[in-house]
Amino acid sequence: MAHHNTVFAQLLKFVPRHEFETLANQHHCGRSFRTASRWSQFVTLAMAQLAGRSSLRDIVENISAQAHRLYHLGSAKLTRSNLSRINEDKPYALYEALFGKLLNRCQGMAPGHDFRFDNPLYSLDASTIDLCLSAFPWANFRTTKGAIKLHVGLNHAGYLPEFVTNTDGKTSDIEAGRALEFPRGSMVAIDRGYNDYAWYNQLTKKGIFFVTRLKSNAKTRIVSRRPVLSGKGLSSDQTIEFTGALTAKKCPGQLRRIGYRDQETGKHYVFLTNNFKLAARTIADIYKARWQVELFFKWIKQNLKIKSFIGTSKNAVMTQIWIALCVYLLLAFIKFQSKLKKSMQQILRLLQLNLFEKRDLMALLRGEPIHDERAAINQMALL
Repeated sequence: MAHHNTVFAQLLKFVPRHEFETLANQHHCGRSFRTASRWSQFVTLAMAQLAGRSSLRDIVENISAQAHRLYHLGSAKLTRSNLSRINEDKPYALYEALFGKLLNRCQGMAPGHDFRFDNPLYSLDASTIDLCLSAFPWANFRTTKGAIKLHVGLNHAGYLPEFVTNTDGKTSDIEAGRALEFPRGSMVAIDRGYNDYAWYNQLTKKGIFFVTRLKSNAKTRIVSRRPVLSGKGLSSDQTIEFTGALTAKKCPGQLRRIGYRDQETGKHYVFLTNNFKLAARTIADIYKARWQVELFFKWIKQNLKIKSFIGTSKNAVMTQIWIALCVYLLLAFIKFQSKLKKSMQQILRLLQLNLFEKRDLMALLRGEPIHDERAAINQMALL
């Protein structure tokens, strides 16, 4: 019978150790380690994310219970003081760089989005993570409240967080949005929190398409009209220009305004876009698909530990967030590799229940009973 390492060890193989150590050397500061290492930190905190451990004591006790398996993971056992000190002192930039490496691997395996056009499709949004100001004084947001913001440009090809920025809670959505460099030809779905007519003009000049909702008080002039199919919920399809003195100066070009009534809710929407080629209903569906970035935020907040933190310094908080995002990419990678229709939620639950079981990872994801795995191995031995 073939020997399998633990499910967790198989999962960590998707993080090439030599690449990790190269990044660790690049982002090292301070004194060298004696027994601890950045790899041990990553293994410990990745286990905490997958197993749902929330406190420093809980994490250390859980990993201590698996101390006899740490050798096969290439990790050392960390005490609470060691783990806390590494989280506080060693730069979180290591895990931001690791996120980039894992993202590149996922992008090569990700399926396409659900629309017929070939343009890359992104949804852009931000989510606030509340913090206690007395415990996190560096995260000043309001008089008695602390917060940080997680800004994400979600690629609908595999629903990968391709653009990620962490800022303080006071940073506006549009300020972070302007800093993102989307590929030319991209389609970006954004909500009214990113309303900036000068930015719309910049996106158009860069060859980037956007879909957003038009503000109700915007002053416009209709240049031309196109026929619409009212049976698809469409009420108008117009080419417009802004007539407000300041707005027209910021965004002097012609844009497209589309009216759409949701047949399920009866609510009427007015969309604004610089794309004149796609069907009006497709534009409406693109904005509706923007909900996927909201689902992404909901998923990571419910399933990964990015709301309660085991350290209070900015470096410790950012370390925990970036490792959580790396774990998300690991889950996405095995989802793409297995080519199964299991959801990320189902994959995570399977891993939580079998993290230190010694069985084949892909067989586990396929739902093969253990005796079927052994029968398959014996059959292969006879061939």
